[in-house]
Amino acid sequence: MGYMRYIQHFVKNDLKKKMVFISGPRQCGKTTLVKDLIKGTKSLYLNWDDIDHRQLILKREWSDEQKIIALDEIHKFSRWKNFLKGTYDTQNEIHHFIITGSARLDIYKKGQDSMLGRFFSWRLHPLCLAELKNNLKNKQTHNLDDLLEYGGFPEPFFSRDSVFSKRWRKERINLIFRQDIQELENIRDISLLEIFYFQLTERVGSEVILSNIARDIEIAPKTAKAWLQVLDKTYTLFSITPYSTNMAKAIVKAPKVYFYDNGEVKGDIGAKFENLVANHLLKKIHYLEDSTGERYELHYLRDRNGHEVDFLICKNRTPYLLIEVKVSDTARSSSLFYFKEKLKVKHAIQLVKEFKGIETKNGVSVINAEDWLSRDLNCDLHTS
Repeated sequence: MGYMRYIQHFVKNDLKKKMVFISGPRQCGKTTLVKDLIKGTKSLYLNWDDIDHRQLILKREWSDEQKIIALDEIHKFSRWKNFLKGTYDTQNEIHHFIITGSARLDIYKKGQDSMLGRFFSWRLHPLCLAELKNNLKNKQTHNLDDLLEYGGFPEPFFSRDSVFSKRWRKERINLIFRQDIQELENIRDISLLEIFYFQLTERVGSEVILSNIARDIEIAPKTAKAWLQVLDKTYTLFSITPYSTNMAKAIVKAPKVYFYDNGEVKGDIGAKFENLVANHLLKKIHYLEDSTGERYELHYLRDRNGHEVDFLICKNRTPYLLIEVKVSDTARSSSLFYFKEKLKVKHAIQLVKEFKGIETKNGVSVINAEDWLSRDLNCDLHTS
């Protein structure tokens, strides 16, 4: 395809020091990245989903000459943490290890210290404007409308074929529900989970009242909450909570839900555009977290008086950047000014799809969305 993924050189450098974990949505390019990384070297790629590969993994059947061992989807092995710990501790002077998976490896590490100090972690996201602008090595142009229509997953994006994209999307969702989720969770009625999922695709940009969805499809509210966590864990979607200085309160309030695949979003251009921006922001803060060690969080803002802002990024638990998303409205949202003052946030921007340039007034900037989202992932979050 003529491009190198944005975390590739970081992974290569980290491999010299520790194991490297790469997680991310199914078919976002993890396997391609790893195979490209080990291309031309004496290395070995093994996938837990392949029965023959599984036996090689369990027997650790690789030679001393194979310097990089890439193990894909090994988190599906119930004893994967102890297996990797023992393997790394006895072989780290001979081999380098890359571990990849389509479920949140960080979720599985919580409460466990067996892997402590033995790995660096990276989260790979689908393509975004910044990555396409800075990593693409051919002259084909790619813009925001392409990502809105095809999403950022490499196959449908580069195909530029609507029929192929729909067929690809259907197959991907089937694999997630019939294979990935089934292998990780004990869910008896997977078809009902699919209905729950498609209900969520119609609610992008709005607060999701799980009890209402639970009532509509006749499941318990606690089941709806658990299913949302399953979909989040398998990188099918991600949810953000309202910002509050009392985080315990924020967690029980209604989340907003977004999809890694923009093509899954049902609704008008406003919902699709907000979902696209949410993907760009999450990718940006995950990249900054993984590369710098700083802590970032993505929230939204809403109070009882009707003030609302689409996104708030916190850096090390401190409100850092307010972001409002509009398709064409260039009139600055009054809520940006309100929360900028109330939370003492230094930076506030309104990203507008159908606007050129940048205009700043009283500390709030109206910015062309494509220009801002195309900035290098290394850039700071604020506008300067």
